[in-house]
Amino acid sequence: MTFFEIFLHPPNHHAGLVLILTLFALFLFSRDNLPIETSALVVLVLLIVGFELFPYQANNEILRGIDFFHGFGHEALITVTALMVAGQSLIRTGALEPLGYQLAHSWVKSPKLTLLLTLVIAAFLSAFMNNTPIVILLLPILVGVSLKTARPASAVLMPMGFATLLGGMSTSIGTSTNLLVVGVAADLGVAHFEMFDFVLPAVMAGSLGILYLWLIAPRILPIRATPLSETSPRIFSAEILMTEESCKEQSQLSHLLKKMGSDFNIIRITRGQNNKVTVPLPDAKIQVGDRLLIRDTPNHLFDYAKQLKGRLYSGNLRLTDPKILKETADQQLAEIVVVPGSLLAGETLQSIRFAARYDLITLALHRDGKPFQTSIKRRLNEIPLRVGDVLLVQGDRTQISKVKRQGDLLVLDATTDIPHTKNAPRSLIIMVAIILFAALGWLPISVSAILGVTVMLTCGCLKWRDVGQAISPTVILIIVTSLALGNALIKTGGTDYLVHLFMFMTDGLSPVFILSALILVMAIITNIVSNNAAAVIGTPIAIGIAQQLELPAEAFLLAVLFGANMSFITPMSYKTNLLVMGAGGYKFSDFVRVGLPLTLILWLAFSIILPWLYPFS
Repeated sequence: MTFFEIFLHPPNHHAGLVLILTLFALFLFSRDNLPIETSALVVLVLLIVGFELFPYQANNEILRGIDFFHGFGHEALITVTALMVAGQSLIRTGALEPLGYQLAHSWVKSPKLTLLLTLVIAAFLSAFMNNTPIVILLLPILVGVSLKTARPASAVLMPMGFATLLGGMSTSIGTSTNLLVVGVAADLGVAHFEMFDFVLPAVMAGSLGILYLWLIAPRILPIRATPLSETSPRIFSAEILMTEESCKEQSQLSHLLKKMGSDFNIIRITRGQNNKVTVPLPDAKIQVGDRLLIRDTPNHLFDYAKQLKGRLYSGNLRLTDPKILKETADQQLAEIVVVPGSLLAGETLQSIRFAARYDLITLALHRDGKPFQTSIKRRLNEIPLRVGDVLLVQGDRTQISKVKRQGDLLVLDATTDIPHTKNAPRSLIIMVAIILFAALGWLPISVSAILGVTVMLTCGCLKWRDVGQAISPTVILIIVTSLALGNALIKTGGTDYLVHLFMFMTDGLSPVFILSALILVMAIITNIVSNNAAAVIGTPIAIGIAQQLELPAEAFLLAVLFGANMSFITPMSYKTNLLVMGAGGYKFSDFVRVGLPLTLILWLAFSIILPWLYPFS
């Protein structure tokens, strides 16, 4: 079809409007200031309402708005959510943390080889479970290692995050993108991929990517200073509440200062419900209920409170009541970082009911490399939090360990014992069984995953609240919207129009170069919008191209699958990129600097490997 034929024969009204809506969706998905789940919901509603008001009829078939609800029951979505829940079990039970503990010890002995081992392990685990909990597991370990070895955390965090993306390409359950391509291809009756059907090309190209991330990426990454990678301990401003026991031994400030030593420095004394400020002069009298404002490291703050027989003050007298707090021996301090995508970002502690949700008391805030001092009128729980803020919290030792395992907060404190519950072996065995049952063809992966989650709930590895925390509304909405858009494009003929347009642009090229061009187009799209959207839109196009060329569709489907997984160039292209960006203090340009060469390496590798493994002759 020539350009004039394409121009003179535009798609029908429904297909044209769906194409416009698709472009609008790509625009919304690329907006940083608009949550992607909101964008997906808007697009889905527009599509549903539009087709419900103006149904599309062709070949004795009517396409209405309610038909797009079928995505909520699609096998790919069921599989994705079930695997996310199963992966949450590994985090909650601490099944993977002994592995992290061993990696942390190996870093000190042989950092170069351990970096390679970390990349390989991260990639391997991501082939079988969602990579977000893997990144959350490894982030504090690598940050802690960077502090101990005086190496910049920014040199290793991005390579680790990219390694999980490489590993996710290798199996049908590695990412939701893979499941969508496999599911849509099966729905259209074109090809059926088993779990390990494309592991060979993924490993071949992925090995080149791992070598690049090991040998080259750390050398070209700039050193970024962030609150996570400070070489000196963080200093916090906190208040110590003086109790009756505190004031028995010393009632005058000079006596207290003499006892505590020269390093103990009081900035101000706040007294009573009216928050009256008293200047910390040597002859000042200390009264019960006084709050001493001091600045120091978390350990020193905790020690000072113990020596004074007082309590670190949170701004909420009810929470600091001794009847509510456990004994000091059971309490622990920890540092929590506000990372991109965290429920803390842009919110106040009060608005999300932080204390009630996590059973932790927030004592202080560290912002922009220095202690953040709250005003007397504005308390800590009323301060809107920013990405990069570090909160000093106090709570029961087991509760802090529990928050670490939940994975929705990045806990930096490295002194907490590595949690490893009695359910960890069970959780790990069930996860392996889910994979084996699907890999051996005994059960479809959707059935295997649902069965595994049921067993985890039955034997106590999971609780129902864990299920709610594991299922991401963002993932659900983007998958359902992507499936709806893909279905609308196929049924209305929009896909055929795009295929003709693509074939015109690649007219005269051999199938090998057409395949290569498809990989490149998918790689570009996935770094601008959701990888799931790119996959679902690209899959029917790949099938149409294969039919136009009268060639098997497998290679073209894998071109879409691998291309849509190359989310390396922009931080907003994948959730783990945002996590890594916040933890490593990276800039947008850092992703381009490292991600663009990696994308080009994989593009060239797959352009050679796929035609070789799936010959067109």
